[in-house]
Amino acid sequence: MFAKPQLGLLRPSYSAPSFAYFSPFARCFSTTSPALDWLTPKYMEKSKSPKGRPRMHTGGSTRGTTVVWGDYGLRMKDHDRRVSAAQLKLGAETIKQRLRGMNYKLYTRVSANIGVYTKGNEMRMGKGKGKFDYWAARIPVSRIVFELKGDLHEKVAREAFRLAAHKLPGLWEFVKKGDPPVVGITKLGNGVTLESLKKPRRAVPLPMPNSANSNSTTSNSTASSQTASSSTSPAQ
Repeated sequence: MFAKPQLGLLRPSYSAPSFAYFSPFARCFSTTSPALDWLTPKYMEKSKSPKGRPRMHTGGSTRGTTVVWGDYGLRMKDHDRRVSAAQLKLGAETIKQRLRGMNYKLYTRVSANIGVYTKGNEMRMGKGKGKFDYWAARIPVSRIVFELKGDLHEKVAREAFRLAAHKLPGLWEFVKKGDPPVVGITKLGNGVTLESLKKPRRAVPLPMPNSANSNSTTSNSTASSQTASSSTSPAQ
């Protein structure tokens, strides 16, 4: 009745259900790790973080004070402080809104990985630090927070960072790639080097080569003065 090629069309065929591709147990073939949020850590803290203070590099370190990946950067200027994740997000969104439609890349140099815990007002002392409130980042002085790279004019990048600085607490400054690093609050350059900062401010007193002779001379002069005073005292 039917030819052999037509009999194959009547055989039941099995097709995988469509929901198998969207199953959460399906294997992921991506070899790259998922992008993590720089404003929220992957795991909660095992122990509650104290308030603490940002670390101040006193040994001459200039890490984090220069532009590395981009062409322009925004650097903390006045004092170290704790900046919340909401403030950092607002600053980043301000930059993106100003540079909408332009070809650029925004780099973040800090991450909000410090938990802040709060308690109610007029609470008695003791009984723990309180409940988790928000994530924050400890930003030391002279630390780069945002960097920009792309087909941008310097004035446009400066304007975007100016708008973002108004959304962030503290004073900020605009820096470019190639600017000298900063040690603490002292900028290197114009004759100021790392070696000159490590030198003592006062001259170190060195032992004199004729110190023994000078000591003997002073002792002899003291003895002669005492003898002269003793000889003149009866005459008076």
